Amino acid sequence: MDSNRDSKPWWMNAVVYQIYPRSFADSTGSGVGDLVGICERLEYLAWLGVDAIWLSPIFRSPMRDFGYDVSDFCDVDPIFGRLSDFDALLAAAHARDIRVILDWVPAHTSSDHPWFQEARRSRTSPRRDWYIWRDPGPDGALPNNWRAALPAGIPAWTLDEATGQFYLHSFLRDQPDLNWANPEVEEAMYAVLRFWLDRGVDGFRADVIHNIGKDPKLPDVEARLAPIPHGVLNDVPVTHEYLRRIRRLLDSYPGDRMMVGEVWLLAIEQIGPYFGKGDELHLSFNFPPLFAEWTAATWRECLEKTWALLDPLSAWPTWVLSNHDVVRQRTRYGSEARARAAAVMLLSLRGTAFLYMGEELGLEDAQVPEERVVDPGGRDGCRSPIPWRAEPPHGWGREPWLPWSPQAGARSVETQRGASDSILHLYRRLLAARRNSEALRLGTFEFVPAPDGLLVYRRRAGDDQRTVIVSFAGAPIAFDPGDSLRVELASDGVGEGDRFSGVVGPDQGLILR
Repeated sequence: MDSNRDSKPWWMNAVVYQIYPRSFADSTGSGVGDLVGICERLEYLAWLGVDAIWLSPIFRSPMRDFGYDVSDFCDVDPIFGRLSDFDALLAAAHARDIRVILDWVPAHTSSDHPWFQEARRSRTSPRRDWYIWRDPGPDGALPNNWRAALPAGIPAWTLDEATGQFYLHSFLRDQPDLNWANPEVEEAMYAVLRFWLDRGVDGFRADVIHNIGKDPKLPDVEARLAPIPHGVLNDVPVTHEYLRRIRRLLDSYPGDRMMVGEVWLLAIEQIGPYFGKGDELHLSFNFPPLFAEWTAATWRECLEKTWALLDPLSAWPTWVLSNHDVVRQRTRYGSEARARAAAVMLLSLRGTAFLYMGEELGLEDAQVPEERVVDPGGRDGCRSPIPWRAEPPHGWGREPWLPWSPQAGARSVETQRGASDSILHLYRRLLAARRNSEALRLGTFEFVPAPDGLLVYRRRAGDDQRTVIVSFAGAPIAFDPGDSLRVELASDGVGEGDRFSGVVGPDQGLILR
């Protein structure tokens, strides 16, 4: 691939900022975030320098899985506001050159969705085949041995007493799987995409997209493969047919509309096929880094596998360190120094970067007491609200729906925006450095030989060149990059603007030029 920004789709250059709407900003004093709250904070996101925002689900929902159980794909849940609030947010974001990506949930609905309510009325309902039903086995046995993800380990089948058949649900009992083998389902979901595309959204994050296809035999699997994500979330050929048709729909719209897939398969060689020949997903999340230990050897292996196993002609990599489903990177890595070095790495790798809200503040997971646990998957800690102001309730009208992360006042936007040496300002400088460097956005990537404990690589686009050094060590390490280079950016601010000293500090990230 060449390195001409103007010839590339916007999503190849982008840094995407994920917003979990319930926890971002509350404009009404309800303790739950909303769309108007997001709109009021767009100035902050523009100041930070992100290119796009991804909104976790905002659709109508009974909220048993906090929006991933959709009861109406073409309306906004009242807890977040109205459809007109979304239109206003979209227009305001676009006015600031910020793209908007919605979270699309194609593999299942809520059991409250009118489609499922009609499907379960009788075995002869016109929408019965919109979902996946099976008769009980001998003595009422389950149709197969698949297990659901939420709550972990329960059967993926629930008996509908009224009609005497089991329905399949890869997640909660309240989230029945759609039957994409029925063309009417496929067309209905295309109508959902068109509804939002016609309003002007720039793309979608597709939830567990590889689960839309099913082996029609629904066979038993090895016991160790029965639980999600390895068994029930099918990785079957028909899914790729669906994806090619979805891609054609997206490509029929102007403006480089895109889709990034949540392909929850924890091996990069399994993710590659979901790009097809450049005719399926535009992007697919690369999840192994979410579980990578903080060592140079581990990260080098992650990077090497990505370059080796993704076809450079059809696949563009993504990089993510935190999201709404996993422990925050600041908590995983154990120190702010490491979190800062990880930020340097994330925003200097070749590919599209995704930031999770609060990552730029160095937020840790909240400690959630038992009486305040609400998520069936135990993910409340990483979904703690953004503290905007130093003083409680930190810019919210009242105590929010989840507890605060540790040191909420010191980690607030107000406090960190006022301190030039804060991690927030580091992220802002990193985003500016990336935006202003063709090498960091789209340039080639090559490893540079380095001592144990260091990860060193070079990014290059024509005459624009950067050398990135990330230390995973707890002590200083001497390193000679072979050129007389200046420190453009340091994770701790040490030495910025000076000639590189030849010593990398503990858990330090550097960009040299």
